[in-house]
Amino acid sequence: MTAVDRDIERRWELVRSKGPYGLLAVATLLSVATAELTPGPAERIAVAVLVAAGFAVQLWWGRASRTRPGPSTAGTVYYVVRWALGFALTWLNPFFAFYAVTGYFDADELIRGRRLRRIGPFACSIGVSGSQAGGLPFADSVQWVVFAGLLVVNNVILTVVGHLTSQQEERSRARAETIAELERTNTALQQALDENAALHTQLLVQAREAGVADERRRLAAEIHDTIAQGLTGIIAQLQVVASAPDLPTARTHLDRAATLARHSLGEARRSVHNLAPVALEHDGLPQALKSTVAEWAERTGVQAGFTVTGTAEQLHDELSATLLRIAQEALSNAARHAHATRVGVTLSFLGDVVILDIRDDGRGFDPLALPERTRTGGFGLAGMRARAERIAGSLTVESEPGHGTALSARVPLVRHDQ
Repeated sequence: MTAVDRDIERRWELVRSKGPYGLLAVATLLSVATAELTPGPAERIAVAVLVAAGFAVQLWWGRASRTRPGPSTAGTVYYVVRWALGFALTWLNPFFAFYAVTGYFDADELIRGRRLRRIGPFACSIGVSGSQAGGLPFADSVQWVVFAGLLVVNNVILTVVGHLTSQQEERSRARAETIAELERTNTALQQALDENAALHTQLLVQAREAGVADERRRLAAEIHDTIAQGLTGIIAQLQVVASAPDLPTARTHLDRAATLARHSLGEARRSVHNLAPVALEHDGLPQALKSTVAEWAERTGVQAGFTVTGTAEQLHDELSATLLRIAQEALSNAARHAHATRVGVTLSFLGDVVILDIRDDGRGFDPLALPERTRTGGFGLAGMRARAERIAGSLTVESEPGHGTALSARVPLVRHDQ
C-alpha cells in the first residue's frame, strides 16, 4: 500500500469512527431548532432517550471495535442497533436522517455476509427516503408515491456508487499488487547487480592475474629471443676460437663474438625500456628484416635472401616487433637444427594482411613427432605461434624429413597511425 492509499484509508477510518458522533450531534441540534416538528412532550422525551442511547452505542462500539477489526457478529449487532435508533429518530423528526445515512458508510466494514451487506444500506435508504418525502408517518397517498420514487432513486444511486467503489478498490488492489511485484523485482535486480559487481571484481582480479602471467611469458620470450640467442652466438664463436688453426681466424671470430655481445647488450638495455627490438628503432620492418637476415647469413655462413612483395607500409610498432621476433626465432632454429644451405625470407603486403614466410632447404622434421613441450610450451614454435596469436594472427608450419621447412606467419595489417 502506497503512502497516498494509507492516507485515504486513514481518512475513511476517521469518518467511520467519528462521523456518527458528528452527524448525530448535527441532527440533534436541528431537531432542537425545529422542536415544533416533534408534536408532544412524550415524543420529545423519546428523542432525548434515543439520542442518549445513540451516543452510548457509539461509545461502546468505539471500545469494542479495537478488538474486533473487520466484519463480525458484534459489528452486525452494532449496525442493526444503530439503524434502529436512526429509523426511530427519523420517525420522530425527519432531520435525524442525517444520522441515518451513517449506514451508507460502513456496511462492508461491519456486517458479516454478502446478502446482509446489501440489506443494510437498503434499510437505511427507507428512513432517508421517508425524511425526504416529508417525514414519517405519511399523511396522504402522494407522500407514499414520492417516497417510492425517492426509494428507487436512492437505491439506484447506492448501486452505482457501490459499483464504482468496488471498481476503485479492485484497481487499488491491482496497483498494490503491481507495486509489490515491482518491489520484489527491484530487490531481485539489486541482488543481481550486487552479484554482477562481485563477479566483475573477480573478473578484474583474474584478468590482472592473467595479464601478469602473459607478461611473464612475453618477457621470457623476449629474453630468449634477444639475450639468450646472443649469448648462444657468442659461445659458438668462442668455441670456434678455441679450435682456430691460426690467429687471423681467431681474431675474426673474436670480433664476431664482441659484435654479438654489444648487440645483446643493446637489446638488453632496450628491453629494460620497452622491449622493442633495437633494429626497429630507426628502420621500418622491411629494412630491419633485411639487416637481420644479412647479419644472420654473415654469422652462420648460410646463403640467405630477403624479398618484399606488394606495397610496403609503415606498420604498427607491436606488429613490426612481433614479426621481427618471429623471423629471428625462425632463423635461430634454422641455424641450430636445420643444417640448411639456403634460407629465404619473404615479407608480403597483401591488402589487409601481412605475411612473413621463412623457408629453408634443411633436413626438415615431422611436426607431429616433436616433444609435447616443444609443440605447446617452450620458446620455439609454440613461442612464435603465441606471438602471432597475441596480435590476432596465425602461424603455420610445413615440414617433412629431408625436404626442408616452410614457416608462415599471417597477421592483420595495422598501420602505424591506427
